Amino acid sequence: MKTIRRLLTLCLLMALPLAQAADSMKAFPAAGKGMLRHVLQLPAQADEADFKVELLAGRTVDVDPGNRYFFAGKISKETIEGWGFPRYMVSQLGPLAGTRMAIDPDSPKIKRFVSLGGEPCLIRYNSRLPVVVYAPEGVEVRYRVWRAGPETQPIDRG
Repeated sequence: MKTIRRLLTLCLLMALPLAQAADSMKAFPAAGKGMLRHVLQLPAQADEADFKVELLAGRTVDVDPGNRYFFAGKISKETIEGWGFPRYMVSQLGPLAGTRMAIDPDSPKIKRFVSLGGEPCLIRYNSRLPVVVYAPEGVEVRYRVWRAGPETQPIDRG
C-alpha cells in the first residue's frame, strides 16, 4: 500500500511541471505566418538576480575565418496584453555585413553562427516563466546565460 502511494505521489510530482508549462504557454499565441515560436524554460537557480540571459538571433553561414560578421536587425520586447508577460520579436534579418580584412582568397570558408549586430539583448533570468521568442522562418534563436561573480570592486573617486 505504501509503495502504491509513493508511486502515485511520484507520478503527480513528475506531471506537475508539465501541467505548469502548458498553463504558462496559454498567454503566448501561436506564431503567425512565416514565423516560428521558440520557447526556453530556464532551470531554477539559488539566486536568480545574479543571472542574465542573452538572446541571440542569426544564421549559420559560410564565411572566411578572419573577418567578423553580423546581420542587421533587432530583437524587440513586447508585453502581451491582458497577461503582462514579455515576449521577444526578431525582425527580418538584414543583409550580412562585416569587417573587410584582407584574407587569403584560397583559405577555405568555415561554417559559423552569425548573429545580429549592435547591443546584446540581455534579459532578466526568470525560471518561473518561459522565455518566448518569435522569429522569422530560417532564423536560428540561441541563448547564453551570464552569471555575476560574488566579488565586487570599488571605483575610485575622481
